[in-house]
Amino acid sequence: MMEDFRLINVTKGPKTLLIDNPTNYPLIGMGAQGAVFKLSEERCVKIYSNTLQAQMELEALKAGQHLAFFPRLYEHGENYIVMEYFNAPTLKEYLRNCTYIPESITKKLLYVLGEMRNAQFTMVDAPLRHIFVLENEELKLIDHVNAFKRVHPVPLKLLRDLNMMLLKESFLSQVRKFERDTYETWQRYFAENKIDYRNIPVFSGGNGEGVKVDSAISQTLIGAGHQGAVFRIAEDQCVKIYGKPEHCEMERTILLANQDLSFIPKVYEIGENYVVMEYLSGPDLNTYLKKQITLPPTVTKLLLDILTSQKQAGFKQIDAPLRHVFVTNSGFKMVDHVYSFSRLQERPLELFHNLHERGFLDAFLEQVLLLDPATHAEWTKTPIPLTEEEVQMEIKDIPTVLPVIKNQKSIKVNKQKNAKGHENGRDHKNGKGHGKERDHKRDKGHGKERDHKKGHGSDKDHRQSGKKDNKDKKKGNDRKKGSDKK
Repeated sequence: MMEDFRLINVTKGPKTLLIDNPTNYPLIGMGAQGAVFKLSEERCVKIYSNTLQAQMELEALKAGQHLAFFPRLYEHGENYIVMEYFNAPTLKEYLRNCTYIPESITKKLLYVLGEMRNAQFTMVDAPLRHIFVLENEELKLIDHVNAFKRVHPVPLKLLRDLNMMLLKESFLSQVRKFERDTYETWQRYFAENKIDYRNIPVFSGGNGEGVKVDSAISQTLIGAGHQGAVFRIAEDQCVKIYGKPEHCEMERTILLANQDLSFIPKVYEIGENYVVMEYLSGPDLNTYLKKQITLPPTVTKLLLDILTSQKQAGFKQIDAPLRHVFVTNSGFKMVDHVYSFSRLQERPLELFHNLHERGFLDAFLEQVLLLDPATHAEWTKTPIPLTEEEVQMEIKDIPTVLPVIKNQKSIKVNKQKNAKGHENGRDHKNGKGHGKERDHKRDKGHGKERDHKKGHGSDKDHRQSGKKDNKDKKKGNDRKKGSDKK
C-alpha cells in the first residue's frame, strides 16, 4: 500500500525549511519555497511551506504544459504538487568539464528561452541547477514559482552561472551567430542597466538581521550576511559591500593591517562602504569535512596555524568557524574579520562547536595535543562550552582598538576622492596567484548551492564574507553566533 505523502509537513524555520517526514519517501531537493520528495521513478512531489507559492507554481506549470521542457503535472493540492521526476544531471553538472559550451546546447537554450517568451512568462531565465539534461540533450526546466512574478527579459541567472564557469563568452558568441537580434537585445539591456558595483545599494537589516540587497541587481551575488553582501566582479576578485560604514572601516583596516598573514584574503581596492578582495577558489571547510570519514591531520595543523597567527597578530577574537575557512590551492584562507578586534575570545569556541557537530572535536584536540601541548592545555584547562548559553558567557564585547596598517608601501593603496567624496584606493599589484575564493577560477559550476570542486560562494552558497556571522548587538545584550546562509 502506498504511503500518503500528504503526511509530510514542511514549515519555514529561522534559517531553513523544517521538515517532518513520517514516510519513507526520500528528500531529493530543498529550496527557499519547498522540499521535493521522490515518489517513484516517474514522479516526485514538491511540498511548500507557503500555500501562495504552491498556487503560483501551479499556475505556471499549467500555463507551460504544452511546452516539452516543462515537467508533466499529475496532481496538486493546497500545499503540494505532484510532477514529473527527472533522473538526470543538471546542466551545471553536464557542463562541468567543458572548456566551451556545445553549440547544440546553445541552440536548445535559445529555443527554450524563445518559447518561454511566447508563453508570456515574465521570468525568461533559469539558473543552471534548475535545468536537467536528459538523453539526446533534451532539456527540462524546474522551479517556476516566479514565472509570472519576476521580470527577467534577459536570462541574468543563466548568464551569471555560465560566467562562473567561464562559459559565458563562448555562449554569447554562439548566440550572436545563431540569433543576432537576440544578442543585440541583450547587449542593449546590459548597456542600459549597467551598475557600478560601488553604487550597489546594500542596507543594514537591523539588529540581528541580514543586510538587504536589491534582487534586481544583475551582478553575481555570492552571499549576504549580517554586515555585508558579496558580489563576484571578476575571475579573481569579489567585492564586499557593507550595510554600515563602521563595519567596512573595521574589516578593511584589519585586512590591510594583516596582508602579510597567509590566511588573509588579498585586498585590491577600498572605499567608504566596500572592499574589493581576492575571490577564493575552493570549498569552505565545513563542506570539505562533510565528505571526510576521519579528520585529516593537515586540516588540524592548518587551523592551528591560523589560530596561532591570529594570537601573534594581536587579534582579540581567536576563532576560525568552518564556514569562514576556505580550502584553496595556496592553503587555507579565512573571511569575515569584522569583530576580530572588538570581541574578546581566547578560545576558538565556534570552531569547537562546528567540529563537535561533524564528530571531529575529540580527534582535533588529540592532534592539537601532539602538535602544540601548551595550546591544548590552555584550551582544555576549563570545560569546552558546547551550548549557546555557555559560549556567550565566555565572549565579551570590548572597546574596538583597530590595528595599525603595516607595509603600506608594499600594499600601494592610493587614496583618492571619487565623485561622491568617498575615499577609495587600489592595490597596484597584479594579484598573481589570486583569483581564488569560493567557486571560481576554472570551476565548472557555481551557483547558490556552491560547486565544491572549485568553489567560493555561494551555494546557497558562497559568498565571500557574505555568509552570516555573529549578530551585531549592543554591548550587554545576548549575542547569537553566526550561521550559514543559505
